[in-house]
Amino acid sequence: MSEYTVDITWKRETEDFSYKNYNRAHTWHFPGGTNLSASAAPEYLGNAQLVNPEEAMIAALSSCHMLTFLAIAAYKRLTVDNYEDHATGIVEKNEQGKMALTHITLRPKITFSGSPAPERSTLEEMHKKAHENCFIANSVLTKVAVEPVF
Repeated sequence: MSEYTVDITWKRETEDFSYKNYNRAHTWHFPGGTNLSASAAPEYLGNAQLVNPEEAMIAALSSCHMLTFLAIAAYKRLTVDNYEDHATGIVEKNEQGKMALTHITLRPKITFSGSPAPERSTLEEMHKKAHENCFIANSVLTKVAVEPVF
């Protein structure tokens, strides 16, 4: 078992605390000393220049998939030189009529060293295994699609 902690701080910066006027900016404090400024998404009156929770969830899932994939590649003695992902997420009403991050699509593009490069079927199996073993993917109701870029 592992336990993780993140502290979040917010302080009112507006005189008027009405829905349209209060500030959405806040800070995420991570145990290693990293602090990250965050906000609501612009659609919810947040600051577009700051990370929002929806983007953070997409990033967390993409990062978890990548780290799991890299572990699988290392165990297979395949050397990964570069891993890129253009991940996207959709917020819409779910089956219960509640707003939710309903779909996340990962689009990993990976460069390997050495030859021969892994076959497409091997890569697809590695992505499937990475998805099945990603802690974050196993923790969410969001539908996740992995569409490797070859």
